[in-house]
Amino acid sequence: MSSFQRTAVGLALAAVLAAGLGGGFWLGRGSQGPGHGAAAAAAATPAKGERRILYYRNPMGLPDKSDTPKKDPMGMDYIPVYEGEEPAPAGSEGANVVKMSADRVQKLGVRVAAAEARVIDRVVRAVGRVEVDERRITTISPKFEGWIERLHVNTTGQSVAPGQPLFEVYSPELVSAQREYAIAMQGVANVKGGSDDVQASMRRLAESTLARLKNWDISEEQVRELAGGQAARRTLTFRAPAGGVVTDKKAVQGMRFMPGEMLYQIADLSSVWVLADVSEQDLAAMRPGTRAQLRVAAYPSRSFDARVTFVYPTLNAETRTVPVRLELPNPGGLLKPAMFGQVEFAIATRESGVTVPTSAVIDSGTRQIVLVQQEVGRFEPREVKLGQAGRNYVEVLDGVRAGESVVVSANFLIDAESNLKAALGGLGHSAHGAAPAGSTPAAEAGKPPAVSHRADGTVEAVDAGRKQVTLAHGPVATLKWPAMTMAFAVANSGLLDGVSAGQPVAFEFVERQSGEWLIVKLERRGAPVKGDAATKAGGAAGGHSGH
Repeated sequence: MSSFQRTAVGLALAAVLAAGLGGGFWLGRGSQGPGHGAAAAAAATPAKGERRILYYRNPMGLPDKSDTPKKDPMGMDYIPVYEGEEPAPAGSEGANVVKMSADRVQKLGVRVAAAEARVIDRVVRAVGRVEVDERRITTISPKFEGWIERLHVNTTGQSVAPGQPLFEVYSPELVSAQREYAIAMQGVANVKGGSDDVQASMRRLAESTLARLKNWDISEEQVRELAGGQAARRTLTFRAPAGGVVTDKKAVQGMRFMPGEMLYQIADLSSVWVLADVSEQDLAAMRPGTRAQLRVAAYPSRSFDARVTFVYPTLNAETRTVPVRLELPNPGGLLKPAMFGQVEFAIATRESGVTVPTSAVIDSGTRQIVLVQQEVGRFEPREVKLGQAGRNYVEVLDGVRAGESVVVSANFLIDAESNLKAALGGLGHSAHGAAPAGSTPAAEAGKPPAVSHRADGTVEAVDAGRKQVTLAHGPVATLKWPAMTMAFAVANSGLLDGVSAGQPVAFEFVERQSGEWLIVKLERRGAPVKGDAATKAGGAAGGHSGH
């Protein structure tokens, strides 16, 4: 190659090298300049429309924050706190206000309603049963001995009218009394010309014989026939003293009966009773004259008006109810004795007061809380004192003023998804598990965070990856559990070191939340496997429902 050619090749290589270096420089700027700046800006500032996360809080409510996502000793993720939802500092104005972003409020479906002054319309419901009016029951029990010759009313449930023949009876006593009366009346006629004393004696004899017949419930018609000189009859017809329905019949044709033996029972069902079992707490509202409505399954589209006539003086100790008696007409006999129905008592209303919908009240068992909306996304929890409860509204005696807006929907979601516990702590008490205002975990160090339970059992299976162990354990006296086999979560996987199926163990566990049980201490029979994990776990249980 000539010197000229070597010079040309060298110049070409130099040009290529320069071009490569220049391109690499610009490529380097392109990959690290604008791109890198955009990534940094994205990390520092959220995209448009997204909320900015301020920090992450401990999922168990402990005073522990983190600038980055992390997990607690139980493996639970820390909860992000977004801008606008951070709690106010303790002691500052608005420290007991729950703050949520507007889009979060919309996603939860929060609805509010105004507290208003209205009259409480209260209804007490009870189960009632139809009974026969005891004052309208008639029993047919002859006062003499005899035999039933013929039955005119021979079926139970048959309707009878007053004076209707029931049966024909033969009685030697009755025949004898008729003959005595006939002889006495004949004697009265024969001594008309005699002395006054003799006539008076015969009249007294006739009257006493007639009274004897009347006392045996002989009908007036038959008595008049005998007084008119009619001959004594072998049988007499026994008639119904009252109208109604035959509810019980013992009479059989040809049977002998003794004095006082019940042959028929007749009940007048034109008016009936309803006995309603009213709960003890509603007894104060029951008084004679209270209006009520009865509904029975036989006539679902119809209601029967009734009134309270009597409140029984005794209480059923087993059901904690008091019978309340109502009376109502029964045209057409639609209501049958022993029918069951639903009774609604319209309790007399009282003066109007401030009321809120019943769904607005969060009841913890020891106190009642209402969330008052100050503005969109700002809710103030208030402890209220409740009064009379109605169908859909409850009276608020203290805590809420008329015109204020209260949360009626998704208030429990606000409780679960926000810092409501901390806000309630600002009220000056502990509620829903919140610590009292001003208290710290150190102040509560001597108090166990959860109630622990102990038991013995045998390992059925071990799942170290899921931090779970299945135990066949004996009875747990503190929970009144019988012996059973169930799965438990463990506070940390180290508790399972050296534990295998078939091994007898002693263990201690706590309840993290309803139905979720966590083992905090596990040891072999006679030798501990691991120390108490409750201090590491903070006494909280996690993640598995085995019972």
